[in-house]
Amino acid sequence: MSERMRRVFLHVGLPKTGTSYLQTIVWSHREELRDAGLLVPGRERRDHLWASLEIREDPSLQRRGRRAPQAWQVVRDQSRAWSGDVLISHEFFGAASHRQAAAMVDALRADDVEVHVVVTARDPLGLFTSSWQEHLKNKGTTPIARYAREVSTDPTVIWNWRALDLRLVLDRWGTLTDPAQVHVITPPPSEAPRAELWQRFCSVLGLPDDVADAGAGFANSSMGVSEAETLRRLNQRLRGFDRAFDRGVWIRSYLADDRLAVRAGDPFWPDADQITECRRRGEDAVEFVRAAGFDVVGDIDALRVPADLPERRHPQSVTDAEVADVALDLVADLLGEVRRLTKQSADDQAGRSLSDQARRLRHRLRR
Repeated sequence: MSERMRRVFLHVGLPKTGTSYLQTIVWSHREELRDAGLLVPGRERRDHLWASLEIREDPSLQRRGRRAPQAWQVVRDQSRAWSGDVLISHEFFGAASHRQAAAMVDALRADDVEVHVVVTARDPLGLFTSSWQEHLKNKGTTPIARYAREVSTDPTVIWNWRALDLRLVLDRWGTLTDPAQVHVITPPPSEAPRAELWQRFCSVLGLPDDVADAGAGFANSSMGVSEAETLRRLNQRLRGFDRAFDRGVWIRSYLADDRLAVRAGDPFWPDADQITECRRRGEDAVEFVRAAGFDVVGDIDALRVPADLPERRHPQSVTDAEVADVALDLVADLLGEVRRLTKQSADDQAGRSLSDQARRLRHRLRR
């Protein structure tokens, strides 16, 4: 094996398993990781997203700006020039077809490296409800009762069992390397410190967990049932916001995370048959991982849906009155924000005017 680069770790998902938390830590501490021998290649964090679009042959790559089509080549070139380990991380890689995944692994192996596949996972029911919310945060309008009813054959589709089912993802990615080099990281217990996921991730990468501040990451927020249904209905009326950047900034962050999730509304479950399906997928994944001999970090039984579940509402139970209540609070909040920003803009303009007056006065005094 070449001395230039020993191992490449491909963190390919699953979505909604703490990937944003881990990636925020990684990208906030690139220099510390580099000093420890691990390269995170790319010019910016989006390069790993854009690389996943190229690997999955997603035509939207060409609409992401002039830097996007260069991303995979930049990641390859920087990785090739590095003599230590490399981490490439984005949860959208997991939706790649077997052919696309094999092409990526073969391209990396051409540089004489040992490829490791890393998958963070969780129980399918929690994953299902979280992914439906993410669908809404990306301007989705599908009711939960119709969400992910079929497995897509399209590698550009993310919010579907294609990218959410651990067994399906490992069917495509887990056969490309030695089973000992496929690492399945299970979720820490709910009572465990948040940093334990980072510690498990570091154990796979061969890094001390104190190489970076685990507090640098963040957890994606969940909306309550009334808030989620309000966003779904709002998405049906939105015009524009079709660019990924606009959806991410305005719908996902500004509206869903900063204004709806903070209301801490009631959690919810999908339909009873969907819960049954989630339970089956969890059982299948556990048996598949055990039979394949993959490296499991944590408790494999944490990937099962619990037998006993607490009572929760269904999104279809949300009334028009509840939606109106959430919407009115939003209007009041947004009106206050418009007023604050308008006043701030006026104050800034007044400050510039005073500055201009002072500059003109100094000019006259010098004459």
